[in-house]
Amino acid sequence: MPKKYTDEFKRDVIALARQEGVTQRQIAKDFGVSKSALAAWLQKAELQERGLIAPSPGGTPDDAAALREALKRIRLLEQEAEVMRRAVAYLSQATLPK
Repeated sequence: MPKKYTDEFKRDVIALARQEGVTQRQIAKDFGVSKSALAAWLQKAELQERGLIAPSPGGTPDDAAALREALKRIRLLEQEAEVMRRAVAYLSQATLPK
């Protein structure tokens, strides 16, 4: 099973790997990660900086608060939609001939 590294650890390793004069092989060895994992982290960081992929989940506290608010709003809208469906069903039954 692969090790789980924190985002902070990954950011620190990426910052060191981007410095000149240090090889990826040496950084990987010093921090106990595989060279392929380090290369993947570097590639993902590059794509995130270019805006080609979204940042990792659990970003800033503001992101978490916005997500909570959005989920709350979604639940409210789903409840309102269910009430409307039931009202339409009830009203349509009242207009049907017996």
